[in-house]
Amino acid sequence: MSALFAFKLTLVPFFILALSLAGRRWGTAVSGWLVALPVVAGPIVFFIGMEQGEAFAADAARATIAGLASLAVYSLVYCRAALRTGWAPSLLAGWAGFSLSTYLLNRIPLTLPQSVVLALSALVAVYLLLPAVDSEASPPGTPSWEIAARMAAAVGMVLLLTALARPLGPHLAGLLVPFPVAATVLTVFTHRYHGGATAIRLLRGLVAGLWTMGVFFLVVAGTVERLGVGASFALAAAADLACNGGSLWALRRIRAARAS
Repeated sequence: MSALFAFKLTLVPFFILALSLAGRRWGTAVSGWLVALPVVAGPIVFFIGMEQGEAFAADAARATIAGLASLAVYSLVYCRAALRTGWAPSLLAGWAGFSLSTYLLNRIPLTLPQSVVLALSALVAVYLLLPAVDSEASPPGTPSWEIAARMAAAVGMVLLLTALARPLGPHLAGLLVPFPVAATVLTVFTHRYHGGATAIRLLRGLVAGLWTMGVFFLVVAGTVERLGVGASFALAAAADLACNGGSLWALRRIRAARAS
């Protein structure tokens, strides 16, 4: 077994485990926000860069930014369906929305600025269109094996996309990177055990945090060919953590101001 393959099998599950436990501790909305961290998408493009080169990674990162619009569409369609139906029809509708969006984006050549504008516009529009739900009283529990399912699904997506990256090409591979792997598992179990309103709350947190994933891949797309894969992804991770830290600090200040 190569060191890179072993890294694929251990890095992503570790991230998923850590964020899953954090989500259980702080609740559904926070869990959705944490799923927006690039703990699956980031390693996929990292491994693509290691295997296919910096130029391929830069193109894939640019397409991944545009692909955030498809993930936002998945969230919107799932939430709207969850108001009226159960998790299975909601999931199929969400996947259909992601697939249709990806199909359309794959037919459009986008520059990096165009990808950024598209992603930001989609995230803002979708967040405004998401149905509102009541605040959560306490973090819900889920079956203990649900975390293992998330970890297995994430590893499967990493192995699949990195294996298909070359035949798919950087544009389509990048568009598929944001496919809702962890979000699907988390949303389905949340919806199944705690109802549609809780699943909607989770996806609202996801969409609210996706802009930081855009920052991550913007840094990668702009620096990987000059700095190399390792340095570029380290810089992107630092930028993503700074954005998330700043956002959480601002939210706490806003909540404190409202409470006073």
